[in-house]
Amino acid sequence: MKVYKSGYRNPWLSPYTIIQKVVFWHDWDNSTYDEPWVKTWARRLEPFCYALMAVRKFVYPQINLVKIDRYDTWSMDHTLADIVLPMLKQLRATKHGAPHTDDEDVPEYLRSYMAQPKENEWDTDSLWFMRWDWILGEMIWAFEQKVTDDADSKFFDHSECGDETLPWNKDGQYVSKIKYDQEGHADWQARKDNGFRLFGKYYEALWD
Repeated sequence: MKVYKSGYRNPWLSPYTIIQKVVFWHDWDNSTYDEPWVKTWARRLEPFCYALMAVRKFVYPQINLVKIDRYDTWSMDHTLADIVLPMLKQLRATKHGAPHTDDEDVPEYLRSYMAQPKENEWDTDSLWFMRWDWILGEMIWAFEQKVTDDADSKFFDHSECGDETLPWNKDGQYVSKIKYDQEGHADWQARKDNGFRLFGKYYEALWD
């Protein structure tokens, strides 16, 4: 797999920006942009700005190239996990906001009805960002388990197997000496499945 993606590029140069730079001595505020002379020059400069945008798009195009090799899909879930995990970690470290989340997806102590009263109806509640942090944490935990090859080894105890390679009893029946924590394994799998479910549910909320 090879992925080449350039940073976001905005090729647009506003005519108002040009006017502000040229008439740098003017005292600019929001009302200034409504003055007739400013609007007139903005209309005159607009065709030039569109032409410049076309040139900049041609000279510095957005790079978005993805090449998939045959072996990338042999175990696609692992291949994607190696990419998704560091991106989720960076998002958690650099995010500037949080989306709406459903109470059913977080523990009771983080649900909206447990938050402090809001001053205004349109305000976010006191637990809004903590809910998103918790959900991101569950996603990250699930993908950490996915990229770790022996993540479930802690549920199997081989200490009593010794050097016995064929654990058959005298009647020819197979007898395993491996201790298996079935309940712990089931809880671990359920939490991992939930992390992947949250990833799918909030996929379009993974923005910074």
